[in-house]
Amino acid sequence: MEHIDNPLSDVFIQFGDFKIFYYSVMILLGIIIAVILGIKEGKKLGISSDLILDGVIIIVPLSIIGARLYYVIFEWDQYSSNLISILDLRSGGLAIHGGIIVAFVSAYIYTRIKKVSILRIIDLMAPGFMIAQASGRWGNFFNQEAHGGVIGGVTNNVPVLSLDAQREFLEKTLHLPKVIANNMYINGPDGFNYYHPTFLYESSWNVVGFIIVLFLRRTKWVRSGDLLGFYFMWYSIGRFFIEGMRTDSLYVGNTGLRTAQIISIVMFIGGLAFIIFNHYFLKTEKYADALEKEKQKINVEA
Repeated sequence: MEHIDNPLSDVFIQFGDFKIFYYSVMILLGIIIAVILGIKEGKKLGISSDLILDGVIIIVPLSIIGARLYYVIFEWDQYSSNLISILDLRSGGLAIHGGIIVAFVSAYIYTRIKKVSILRIIDLMAPGFMIAQASGRWGNFFNQEAHGGVIGGVTNNVPVLSLDAQREFLEKTLHLPKVIANNMYINGPDGFNYYHPTFLYESSWNVVGFIIVLFLRRTKWVRSGDLLGFYFMWYSIGRFFIEGMRTDSLYVGNTGLRTAQIISIVMFIGGLAFIIFNHYFLKTEKYADALEKEKQKINVEA
């Protein structure tokens, strides 16, 4: 079997020296899908599309800044001698946890100003985040980044599996198309080998979570705000284990502790605690009841 280093181009389209990268396209695609779905569901909850679009215009840029700053903080040695490089997003360097933190803080402030329920908005944001992250991970695929270790592992700096066996895992075990298998042949930390497509693992995990959310919000058990807790728990479970496979993790100083895994533990506990608190103390309105009330209101007005 022939193994050729011929990665897919990471450039979506180019006009002279101006380039649009697949990384940004996939992130933008995810945001667009999330916004469309949010507007559609928002109408059923009595939330105007203008409110959602205005929020997106404010929150998305702030979230990108948050994701960048989070990455820079934990990779400070890389930027300390050249501060202007912090602004160079073309070279990559976004950490989703930073974006999540800023997004929810911004959403809280925005809803306070607009005098609307933060829980209603969060219920729209949670599934949107999942599908947006699922799409955004494919930007990592084109960049050949956010991948795991060598398939089969490495012992004494020697891959356990041959290149043929590594490729067979991708094509015959995971049943991935050749275009994906080809692009996982990377000159990584252990030389030219086939590396685990952890971007795909996380993307798939988020798609499954998104489908579950669509089901949950039509049940009579879910209360307003529960989807935030579920998102924190679901995403954190997947990210914790997938992060352990990656070769490009951010670490807390020289402790050897992966930042994303620590944050995932905190998010999982926080999500679980919020759902319990929401059900037994806040006792917010059930999501299904909110939908029914808005439906009746529309019928009366009609």
